[in-house]
Amino acid sequence: MNKDKDLSRRERQIMDILYEKEHCSAHEVRDNMPDAPSYSTVRALLAKLLEKDQIDHRQEGAKYIYFPKQKLGSARQSALQRLVKIFFGGSTAKAANALLGLNAKGLNKDELDELSKIIEQAREKQS
Repeated sequence: MNKDKDLSRRERQIMDILYEKEHCSAHEVRDNMPDAPSYSTVRALLAKLLEKDQIDHRQEGAKYIYFPKQKLGSARQSALQRLVKIFFGGSTAKAANALLGLNAKGLNKDELDELSKIIEQAREKQS
């Protein structure tokens, strides 16, 4: 189901909203979109995402509530892989350095310990 690379900019925006909010009506999706298109355009985009098997819906009264089909963890993994490939030439180290540079002073002891543990596990896998 990893067809996220086939999504338009607007479809990605909708997916981001649905992951953040977990589920939304078409009106809620539109209210959360930057420079939102018309309501009918949002409905058409939601229909396209249903067709692409990216989202599902349930009926609550007279409205549909939309939610992503792919779990957040696997969507996060896919997005990170795409980000690392496009912006960091596939280098996880370059991506990690960039992320750490954004918030190095904001890392607490537990986060630093967690990062150290991950690095140590990666070293062990290399041995």
